[in-house]
Amino acid sequence: MTELLLAPDRTLDANWWRQASVYQIYPRSFADSDGNGIGDLAGVTSRMGYLTDLGVDAIWLSPFYPSALADGGYDVADYRNVAPELGTLADFDHLVAAAHAAGIKVIVDIVPNHTSDLHPWFQEALTAAPGSPARDRYIFRDGTGPDGSQPPSDWISHFGGPAWTRLPDGQWYCHLFAPEQPDLNWDNREVRDDFLRTLRFWADRGVDGYRVDVAHALAKDLAEPLRSKNTVLPEVVDGSDPLFDRNEVHEIYAEWREVFNSYDPPRTAVAEAFAPSPARRALYARQTGLGQAFNFDLLQADFDAAAYRKVVADNLDQARLGGSSSTWVLSNHDVVRHASRFALPEGADYAQWLMSDGRAPGLDEAAGLRRARAATLFMLALPGSAYLYQGEELGLPEVADLPAAALADPIWLRTGRTEKGRDGCRVPMPWDAEGDSYGFGSAAGWLPQPAGFAPLAVVAQLTDPDSTLQLYRQALRLRRELQTDEVLEWVATDSPDVLHFVRPGGWHCVTNFGAAAVALPAGDVRVASGPVGDGVLPGETTVWFTR
Repeated sequence: MTELLLAPDRTLDANWWRQASVYQIYPRSFADSDGNGIGDLAGVTSRMGYLTDLGVDAIWLSPFYPSALADGGYDVADYRNVAPELGTLADFDHLVAAAHAAGIKVIVDIVPNHTSDLHPWFQEALTAAPGSPARDRYIFRDGTGPDGSQPPSDWISHFGGPAWTRLPDGQWYCHLFAPEQPDLNWDNREVRDDFLRTLRFWADRGVDGYRVDVAHALAKDLAEPLRSKNTVLPEVVDGSDPLFDRNEVHEIYAEWREVFNSYDPPRTAVAEAFAPSPARRALYARQTGLGQAFNFDLLQADFDAAAYRKVVADNLDQARLGGSSSTWVLSNHDVVRHASRFALPEGADYAQWLMSDGRAPGLDEAAGLRRARAATLFMLALPGSAYLYQGEELGLPEVADLPAAALADPIWLRTGRTEKGRDGCRVPMPWDAEGDSYGFGSAAGWLPQPAGFAPLAVVAQLTDPDSTLQLYRQALRLRRELQTDEVLEWVATDSPDVLHFVRPGGWHCVTNFGAAAVALPAGDVRVASGPVGDGVLPGETTVWFTR
């Protein structure tokens, strides 16, 4: 098995990212090596054998930089260092060396839209005069109204409330997220050059790629008077929105591509870009830009055959047109885990469910896990990159009943405690079935783990051949063996609830999205998301077979 996982043609291929399986690690919640209740880089390194056995091609590290944690690490105070509670640059170098020795690539999160308010630049701006070069690195404006006491525009923060905060000297600064996350001014040449230095800093330390946070928001229309966001209709798709997906953002990424291509092999990147159309999103994935862009369409789709087929067909078409490869995602650090989403009735309000501490009617946890396993196996059979989120390979549910005192997401406070936010998918990993933190560390983790994590722990699932962990390990090994390029052919079925496609080499994937069993086509079954009978495909089940 080890020889297959470390096959040289996979690890040395400059295009490794096009069909890779990428495992997202939220470092603070993965493994704690020093017993302070916070996951760290040494903890990640200590679990490299687990990642190797899982069979992933790359790991993506969510932010590990110095941060006051106003937004879970996405408020960065120093882009070229490691948060002390997570380790040192030497620990990072050790992690990269261990990953590369295991044949695993390393992707780091880059957060370019905003810094922390503790970043030296913003601290300098606070004491600088209006109109100074220090303030020009950010977006400072005078207020409106007779005395300047009203915000400069009607822009709204993603976390609730206005996107502007006033300083004692009367000026306001823009923050599309929390007040502790002031937006950078990407019209400023110094900002652009500093990020080019950051990209080179991590590439020189062996990083293979970057995940670009809020990639669509860097370029803004800052011409006076600032345009009202309300004057731009949602259907506008020409790049004229004042804040998001502007055409000039691609000038920034063209410069980044020059940096990427200066390395051998070239570094790669994937954009978190929310664009109004697939064609607009594809612009971020051009080879003159970042190279890939997330599509979250499966993540947002109901467990439904017609919906899944449309998502797949549309995104494969876009990939062909743009020369990139597709990306597929079912869970990440920002959304309710898909084992829980699929357990809720169709159309459920996830925020309302979280506020009920998970007690909303209609929850079917068994069905949720069954559908999640089927959807994952379907996704892993698709051409393109598959992005997995830590813990989904254990079938972890969302922890919906976190106590209010434990909540750390800024959404909780910025919405007046009316939305819990994203902490429920960030609860530390359970490695052992016993102990105060289920093997996460020698002390309780920074978020409390529920008792229900015990039977889902890694050690419990390793001995169960039918566990979700074993399903992922088997599927990822087979995927590496069978995966080729962006080729997929749909096969007609007798049921609208069944999707069947074939990949090169006679690799078939068939998923029954319905409740009733159907006939299973003949072939050599390689892996199934649930029990299958002879010639029968049960409801809410996916099977891979070869002919």
